Parts: sequence; C-alpha cells; structure tokens
Amino acid sequence: MAPPSGRDFQASVNTTIDKLQDKTLLHIFNFLEHTEISRLAQVSRKWYGLACNSQLWQNVSFRPEFAGIVAPPSIDKAVDLIGRRFGPQLKYIELPIEHICAPVFHELAAKCPNLSHMVLDFSNAMQLHDFNDLNAFPAKLRTLCICLSDVIFMEGFMRKIYNFINSVECLQLIGTYERVTEEEEEVHETLHILKLKSHVPNLRVINFFGVKFLDDNHIEAISSNCVHLECLCIKFCTKFTGSSLKILLQRCRKLSCLLMEQTGLTSEAFRDVEWEKSRLSELDITSCEITSEVLVNVLGRIKNLKWLCAGYVDGFNDHVLESIMQNGLAKSLYAVDFQCCDNLTEEALFKFLEAHGSQLLGLNLSGIPWLVETFWTQSIPFIRKIKILIMGTAKICTISRGSSKIHVDQIIDCVAMNCPNTQRLEIRWDPETLRFSDKSSKFIDTLRVKASKLRSFVLSDGEYFELVKSNFERAHRRAIVRTSVCCNTTLLSLLPYFKDLRFN
Repeated sequence: MAPPSGRDFQASVNTTIDKLQDKTLLHIFNFLEHTEISRLAQVSRKWYGLACNSQLWQNVSFRPEFAGIVAPPSIDKAVDLIGRRFGPQLKYIELPIEHICAPVFHELAAKCPNLSHMVLDFSNAMQLHDFNDLNAFPAKLRTLCICLSDVIFMEGFMRKIYNFINSVECLQLIGTYERVTEEEEEVHETLHILKLKSHVPNLRVINFFGVKFLDDNHIEAISSNCVHLECLCIKFCTKFTGSSLKILLQRCRKLSCLLMEQTGLTSEAFRDVEWEKSRLSELDITSCEITSEVLVNVLGRIKNLKWLCAGYVDGFNDHVLESIMQNGLAKSLYAVDFQCCDNLTEEALFKFLEAHGSQLLGLNLSGIPWLVETFWTQSIPFIRKIKILIMGTAKICTISRGSSKIHVDQIIDCVAMNCPNTQRLEIRWDPETLRFSDKSSKFIDTLRVKASKLRSFVLSDGEYFELVKSNFERAHRRAIVRTSVCCNTTLLSLLPYFKDLRFN
C-alpha cells in the first residue's frame, strides 16, 4: 500500500487525540480507573472538563486499599466533589470511616437521587463522627453494606438512618472474623440486629459474613420480619448452631439459597428441618460437622438442589454420594464442591461424573490426594459444559496412591480438547509435584486457542506458572494467569445471587 501524499499526508500529520470528538474521548476515558482519570484531568482544560463528566463517576470508591481512589483530605472537599463531579449519575459509592459523616450524607441525599448501592466501612474505626445533625440520608438504596468494627457501637448512627432504609433489598453486615486470634476475647454486639430487622421489611438477600456475635436468636428475629427473603449467607458465623433453621424455613417460604460455611451447625438441627417443604436450590455446608446418616436423610428430602458445596465435611462419603445418585437428586445439580472430602473414593467420584458430568457447570475436587492425572484425563471428557474447574492438592497434602508426580501436559490437553466453555481453571498442585516437558508450550497454546472464554487460570508460583504466564502475555492476554498466593477460585460466581453477595 502506497504511503499517503499531499493533502492526505498533511491531514494525518496534524491529527492528534485532541482532535477527537468529546463523545469519543468520553468513551475512551470510560475504560480507565478513576485514579488515571484524575491524572488526565491535569493535561488541559478540555480534558479537565471531560474528567469531571458525571458519566465517568457512576461507581466510586473512596477506599484506596480496595482499589478505590484516594479520598479527599477534608470533608468539605469530599462534599464539593460529590456535588460537582458525581451528581445524579452516581449509583454506587464506598465510604471509609473518615467520610461517614452528616455533611457527606446530606450532599448525597440532595445531589445523588439515583444512588442505589452504598458501602460504609467502619472496620478500622476508633471513633465515630457526631451524628446529632444528621437529618437526611439517601432514601432509594437497594443495597446497603456495613463493615463492622470490633469496638465501635453503632446504635446512635443507626437510629438516625432507620427511617431512610426501608427500601433496602440487599443487606450486608461484614464482620471481623478474619481478625480472630487464638486467645479468647470478649465479643460485643456492635450493631443491634433485633432493632434493625423491623426497619428493613423488603429484604431479599442477607449477607452476615463473619459476624462473630450473630447467633440463632438473631436469625429467628430476622425471619419474623423478612417474608420476602430469598438468600441468606451466614458464612463464618461460628455461634450459629442451626436451632433457628426450622422456623426460618417455615416463615421465609421464598428462601432458595442458604450458605452456612464454617458455622456451628449441628447434625440434629440440620436434620429436624422440614426440607421437603422448602424451595431450597443452593446449599453450602462447607466445614460443618454433619454425620453421614444425617446427610443421607437431609439430601434425600431436598427435591430441587442445584448447587451444593460440602467441602471439608468428613461425613460426606461414598454412601452419601451414592444415595444422591439413587434418589434422583444428582439429576438437578449443576455445580458441586467436594474439596478435601477424604472419605470419597476415586471409583465413586468417577461413577458420579460418568453419570452426571455432562450437566455440570462447576466442579471442585481439589484436596483429594488420590485424584491424579489418570483420573482427570478419564473424567474430563464427561464434563464438556464445565465453566469452573478446580483440581489438585496443596503442598501440605501427600500423594498416597500412584505416582508422586503429576504430568500436567495431559490434563491441559484434555481440558483444551473437551471443555471449550471453561472460564475459570485452577490447578493446585505445588511446583515440586507438577511435571512438564519441552512440549508444554504446545499444550498451553492449544488451551489458549481452544478455551477462548478462559478468564482466570490459577497456578502455584513456580517454573510452570512462569511458562504459562509468559505464553498468555505474548498473546496479549495479560490478566488471565494468576498465582494461588493472591487468587482462590470458587464456585460462588455460579450462584444466581452472586452479584448481591459480593463485597470489597
């Protein structure tokens, strides 16, 4: 092709990004993070005006530790920013403790009528602002997320906002479970759930994640006023024993999703619920101490179970899996998580996948040492619809059967040839266990081309990780390959309520 000449050449020389229409520049800016947009605002007056366009500021976080922008140093500047830059386009905002105050709420209520999602982070708070003057608050919130503190009692603040939050459909209370130390410490009820429940009658989704003081009395109280409840997450609420489950499902007839990972759920309470009358379709009992007999009894009465997480449950054995297949429950399952269920044998799992693997979208069989490459190369052809696949055993486990090394090339090739819809793949074997060859790049190429929908590939940090990462980066797919140090794959994204349950 001949180079441009004359007038065309002169026009191409004079064309710069500033010649683009404002609409085009706004579209480009929309792909950038807010920190980058703030830097571009310093380029010129035109770009400053574009950077202040409220269309670019629909979702804003003032929490830099969670990839948000650095908050203004003063409350006055934050208020000015809300009114001048955010305006009616603002739909989502995250506020740290420094900016949880009356002037900010007043400005949000007056200038941001379409605000529907708010995160209030009290987790690092040592002292609250004075809320005596608080007389306005966003009144059209659909989602309210409150990150609790161990030491700050919030009833004074909550009394001021009770009258404004009756439109909330999704409530998230994020506790401080991750900060628990081995030494016993006094647990304070920093937010009165019993008072809160009467002001949020329209709740569909509740996420009480790691709330250390939450127990069955709170769940029973919530059930009395939330007849529209569809999803309840009480993960890492260790004081919950399940004694309120029966009345919860009697009152909340619409409840279909129940997530109880690492709670104090007992076998007796789990068994006594009238599961056959419920609409439950998603259940998480990870790390709960439930016997095999109770599992067979309960799972046989849940008629429409589609999503099941039962990892780290010692009672989940071959007998339970066989009962699931015999009573017809397995026919409706589209996602199963049996990680670290050491009482499941290779033969039982192979039989399950052979019969029902074709319907699965998510599968987690990590942490089971005897599932090596022979099992996977024979099983993967059964799971052609799979979107999320997790396999392998962490370094703390030992291979008790078969080879001490895992030949990863055959597994990669099998996934590439049989699972074109794979979106998330995690292989948890450590670098000392994985074995690969000079031809590994060829198999990685095949996976990259065949599994074009792959968005996340997680591996243990090591030589093979670097090989896979460089392969994808050469193909300009830089964010795909990740290390298990900073990324952990789960089946949660297959939940119908996943977007409502996300936080941080």
